[in-house]
Amino acid sequence: MIAMPEVRLDSITSVTPEHAGRVVVAGSHGGRYCGYLAAQAQVLAVILNDAAVGRDRAGIGSLDVLAPLGIPAATVAHDSARIGDAGDMRARGRISHCNEPARRLGCEPGQSCGEAVRRMAARPAPDAPPAPPAGEEARFVLRPAEGERPAVIGCDSASLVRPEDVDHIVVTGSHCGVLPGRPGYGLGVRARGAVFNDAGGGAGTARLPVLDAQGIPGAAVAAASARIGDARSTWETGVLSAVNELAAKRGARAGMTVPELAARLG
Repeated sequence: MIAMPEVRLDSITSVTPEHAGRVVVAGSHGGRYCGYLAAQAQVLAVILNDAAVGRDRAGIGSLDVLAPLGIPAATVAHDSARIGDAGDMRARGRISHCNEPARRLGCEPGQSCGEAVRRMAARPAPDAPPAPPAGEEARFVLRPAEGERPAVIGCDSASLVRPEDVDHIVVTGSHCGVLPGRPGYGLGVRARGAVFNDAGGGAGTARLPVLDAQGIPGAAVAAASARIGDARSTWETGVLSAVNELAAKRGARAGMTVPELAARLG
């Protein structure tokens, strides 16, 4: 069988049915919803970023989502390649975790991303792709607006931010890295504040100065303190690990809880 071509996406939210039957290398974290998106697109296999694995192993949750469907999935170590950058993952990424379908193809921890892609591409396309599971990602109100006080909006993914979130505080489950194709993108609206997950630090907090340029106080919570991809966890258990200049001017600091940050932002 001729190996299917691979595709590189800085965010798995860009996956479409046109990517069916391909090996997808995506810069997103390896959380559960990213696995749902890959399954819905009926990819041949997928490689994501482990985002430092983090609380409750949320950074590799997609592997468990995809294993029962027979879809090979793996993550690269967050300290081997920049999160949000599929090209860097493909060039420098080292595999950190694999599910059983990937292991059966010869994928294993320590392998280069390129070698894992080669092995995944040798997988025969299934005659009947499995029915994809329903996604769990959502948006919701974490704290209602009251008088002059803004609402706190929870978005499991920053892609769920809406125009009406302007001037409210947005708490996300997304990583705080920068997408190479959108270097000036911090958040889709001018929010009163924004919180992300640091995905282990380093490149996982590169969005903070971008938020400064956008006029948005921003912060990231430690991956070990909150489940990546889960805005409720960010709000309930997240502990700030990094803040941008605008947030620091409002009294934000590392070690603070997200509700404490929200109280300083309004």
